[in-house]
Amino acid sequence: MYIKNTVLAAAALLLATSAQAQFAVTAEVGTTGVGAHVIFPMEKSLNARFGASYFQREYNDTASTLSYTMKAKLQNIDVLFDWHLIDNSPFRLTGGVVYNGNKISMVARQDSNGNFNINGKTYAANQVGILNGGIEYNKGAPYLGIGWGNALSTDKKWQISADLGALWQGHPKGRLTNSNCAGTAAFCTLLARDIATERVKMEADVEAYKVYPVLRAGISYRF
Repeated sequence: MYIKNTVLAAAALLLATSAQAQFAVTAEVGTTGVGAHVIFPMEKSLNARFGASYFQREYNDTASTLSYTMKAKLQNIDVLFDWHLIDNSPFRLTGGVVYNGNKISMVARQDSNGNFNINGKTYAANQVGILNGGIEYNKGAPYLGIGWGNALSTDKKWQISADLGALWQGHPKGRLTNSNCAGTAAFCTLLARDIATERVKMEADVEAYKVYPVLRAGISYRF
C-alpha cells in the first residue's frame, strides 16, 4: 500500500504543478493490458506521463509437476518520464516507477485418476484436500524503455505511439498450501514438506518473468 500511495502522490504532484499546461491523453493496448496515460510537459524536451492499465485472464497451465486453473491479473499504475533527444522528435527514452499489481492465483487440478503429483510423488486428491497457491512480485518496479510518438508535438492533434521496454518485477514470491488434509499426522507432515518443495520449483518455473516485457501501441489526442 505504501508503494501505491507513493506513486499516486507523485502523480498528483506532477499534475498539480502542470495544471495550467498543455496536456494530452493516450489510450493503449499491449502486454500490460488495456490502459491510458495523461501526458504533460515538464521541460523543453521532457514530458511526464501518469497512467494505469489492467487485464485479467483465466486459463489452464502446468507449473512444475502440477496442473492448475490459473487466473492472471495485470494491474499497474505508473509515473513515467519521456526524454525526447531532439525537440518535437517522436523518438524518446523512457524511465519511471510502477506500482506493480501483477499476480497469478491458481487452484490445482487432479488428474484423470483423482490424484495430484506433488514433488514427484502421487497423492490421492481426497486426502490432500484443496490445493491452491499464487505468484506475486515486488509492488514497486522500475521501468526503462524506448518509445515512438510525442503527444505534445505542436504540429498535430492526433498521434500514434509505441513503447518497448522492461519492467523489473523482482524475484517471484510463490504460495502453495492445502486445506483439509485427510491423512494421519505423519502423512500430513510429509505432504506439507512436499508442498513446500513444490512451491520452490513453481517459483523457479516463473523466474524468467522477473523482467516483464512491455510492448504497447496507442493513440493520443492533444488538448
